Amino acid sequence: MKRSPSLDKILEAQVLRLATTLRPRTVQEYRDCARGFLTYLHANFPRLHQPAQLHRDPHLLGWFRFLCQRRPPLRNATRELHLILIRRLLRDLAHSGYPLPPDLIRREDFPLRDHYLPRPLPPDEDLRLQQQLRQTDTLEANALLLIRGTGIRVGECMDLPLDCLQRFNEQQAAVHLPLGKLHSERWLPVDEQIQRVVARLLELRALAPSSCSARSQGFLLPRRGGRGTLYHQLRRALADAARSAGCTGKVTPHRLRHSFATEMVRLGVSLPVLMQLLGHKSIYMTLRYVQVVQLDVQREFHRARQSTASLYSIPQLRFSLRHPRKPTLPAFVRPSPPPTISSSYSIPSWKVRRNVSSADSCSAFGTSARNLTTSPQNECRLAGQAKLA
Repeated sequence: MKRSPSLDKILEAQVLRLATTLRPRTVQEYRDCARGFLTYLHANFPRLHQPAQLHRDPHLLGWFRFLCQRRPPLRNATRELHLILIRRLLRDLAHSGYPLPPDLIRREDFPLRDHYLPRPLPPDEDLRLQQQLRQTDTLEANALLLIRGTGIRVGECMDLPLDCLQRFNEQQAAVHLPLGKLHSERWLPVDEQIQRVVARLLELRALAPSSCSARSQGFLLPRRGGRGTLYHQLRRALADAARSAGCTGKVTPHRLRHSFATEMVRLGVSLPVLMQLLGHKSIYMTLRYVQVVQLDVQREFHRARQSTASLYSIPQLRFSLRHPRKPTLPAFVRPSPPPTISSSYSIPSWKVRRNVSSADSCSAFGTSARNLTTSPQNECRLAGQAKLA
């Protein structure tokens, strides 16, 4: 009798299927998370070998508690990522026909997201750090200046090609970023200072050992080891420069990106343009990178109030407001005077009105009361009838 595959092999086969559509780094995250999940199950439930044996309680709930009790503690975002990856794998297994109970991982199992404030460097520390990087003038220092001056991610900086700088004319140039984190490429306009930084990186790259150049064909930054080695070199160079510049707190390459975004907003760059510069797909992500302090609020408020008079100016009238002229209207639009009533006419008494009403009803032509009273002869006749009555 053929034995059914174990849960380990089933999850590994599912991760391999994901490799056909996902990036290698994302596939590695799935693989690492699945291995951690299986390690917990083997240590606490050694008899669990098949997907049908997996239940929410105690297997999944116990794994949730295990993630919360890790030391050092995991961030909420990391725990949320673990739950998302395992839920995707379990759902794919259920769609493939494996007998898995529904709702093994529910919405209420996810931890609340941490809302971090933007972390740009203070202006004085930012200025000192840039000066320190220029004085150091190493390949790593110039790469960090490139990150600070363009706001690109550290991963995008490491993957820049040799011909990333493109000049459109004598005054305009841009840095081309290939497909990156969000599967999109973009062009970043740069000034003369960034152009000098890129030129300096090319000079320092030519001085690198031949072994590094052979390992990093086509990249702007040479790599002595793998991609992770270059990342740690940049982190180490930034920490040394921040210490020499007297920066308080931990300085990471991503804080340089936050500093760039905050500086662009203070210089008047709109949020949609800043979203394009940072390579975001949502304006809400861009807002997380921008720090707006009370000083910025006051400055923007007074700037708006000063420009109000120029935007909404009051038009000047041609005539004086103290002695306004009455406009003369054409004859055909002048109002006609009200009709005048003769002084000899008096409103008839109630007896006269009664006779008028009787005469109006007996008239063969339906003569109105107004026609009876407007003629002087009718008035005399009606007055005589009233005396006789």
